[in-house]
Amino acid sequence: MIQKPRGTRDFLPDEMAQRRELEQKMRKVAASFGYGEVATPMFEEQELFVLKSGEGILGEMYTFEDKGGRKIALRPELTAPTIRAYVNEAQVAPKPLRWFYFEECFRYERPQKGRYRQFWQFGCELIGADTPEADAEIVAVAYNILKSTGVRFVVKVGHLAPMKHLLANFDTFEQRKVMAALDKRDEEILKNTLSELGKPELFEPLMGLTKAESLDDVFKITGDIPEKERIIATFNYLKALEVPVILNFGIARGLDYYTGMVFEGFADNLGAENQILGGGVYRLAHLFGGKDTPCCGFGIGFDRVAVSIGEFKPQKGVNVAVVCTKESREAAYKGAKAFRDAGIPAVMDVLDRGFGAQLSSAIKAEATHALVIGTKEAEKGTVMLKNLATAEQKELTLSEAINEVLNGISR
Repeated sequence: MIQKPRGTRDFLPDEMAQRRELEQKMRKVAASFGYGEVATPMFEEQELFVLKSGEGILGEMYTFEDKGGRKIALRPELTAPTIRAYVNEAQVAPKPLRWFYFEECFRYERPQKGRYRQFWQFGCELIGADTPEADAEIVAVAYNILKSTGVRFVVKVGHLAPMKHLLANFDTFEQRKVMAALDKRDEEILKNTLSELGKPELFEPLMGLTKAESLDDVFKITGDIPEKERIIATFNYLKALEVPVILNFGIARGLDYYTGMVFEGFADNLGAENQILGGGVYRLAHLFGGKDTPCCGFGIGFDRVAVSIGEFKPQKGVNVAVVCTKESREAAYKGAKAFRDAGIPAVMDVLDRGFGAQLSSAIKAEATHALVIGTKEAEKGTVMLKNLATAEQKELTLSEAINEVLNGISR
C-alpha cells in the first residue's frame, strides 16, 4: 500500500469543514481591517529566500533545478514572495497597502505536533507605513484574528531598539552569538558567552530587559534612546485598541531581519512547540530590487492553531435529503434540482435503498430536512417536507417546500 509522504496529511470532509470555518473567521477579521487577499506562486527562484534568510535556509527547503536550469524552491514561507510581488507589481500603488494571504508552504524538517513539511500560513503585510500607528494596527489585526478562532493564547510585544542599543559595540557575528544564547533562556550560557566576548558587564542589563515588566523598567536600563517616543506611542495605541499584550523586550530572534517592533503569540496547550504567531517591522523590498520600503506584518501557523483548538463541530447550514422510490426518481431529480437552484444543498440516494434506509441515512448524515417524493406525491405534483429536528411534516407544492426551508433559514 502506498502511503502519504512523511510530514503531510490527508484531510477528510469533517476536518476540512473545521479548517474552512477557521479560515473564514480569519479572512473576515482581516477584511474588517481593510486588508485584501493576494496570492503568489507555490514555487519561486531559490535566490529569493536566500536573500531574505541567508544560506542556512537551503537545508530547510525543497529545491530542484527546472528544465531551463533555473534553481527553484517550493516556498518555505510567504513574506518574501509577497514583498517580491509588491516589488514586481505594486511599487507605484498608493500607500499604505494592506494585504493578507492564506497559502500552503513547504519545509524539509522533522515532523512533530503542530509542525509539518507541508503546512498552511495565514498572514498580513502592511506595506509603506513607518509609524507607531502602523505598528499597533498590525498587532491588533493579529490579536483579533487569533481571538476569532477561539484558540487560547497570549501575545508578547517588544522592540529591538533596546537590545540593539546594549549590543551596539558587537559586530554582527558577535550579536548573533549573544542572541542565540538569549534564545536558549539559559543564564549560564549567556554569562559564558558574554565572558568569551569580553563583555561580562552586559549580563545584568540584558537579563533586566528580558524580565522588564514595564516601559519604565526598560528605559531605566537603556536611557533615552532615539526610539523611546515611538515605543511608548505604540503601546499607548495598543491600549486604545483594547489589545492585551505582555511586554517582552527579550525577544531574541530576527535581529538581522526585523528593524523595530517585534511580537509573538503562544498557545497555552502545545508544549515546547507553542508559538503560533510571529511578526514585526522589517524592510525587504530593496533586497529584491525595489525601493527601500518600510513594512510590518505577521504570519500565523494555521496548523498549530488547528491542533491547539482540537476537534469541534463546525456550523452546518440547512441541507435536504431527497427520499424517493425507483418509480418517483425522475420527479425527485427535479425536486432536488429546484432546491439546489434555490441555494439549498440537496442529496439523493444512489444505492437503491428503501424509504426507511434512506431516512435513516439522512438522519446519520445530519440532514436538516427530508424531502419525500413517493409515487403518490409524484402523481399529485406535491412533496412531503419533514423537519428532521422536530419530526414535523407537511405536504406542500415544491415551491412551497422551498419557501418553507428558506423562511426557516431567515428566522
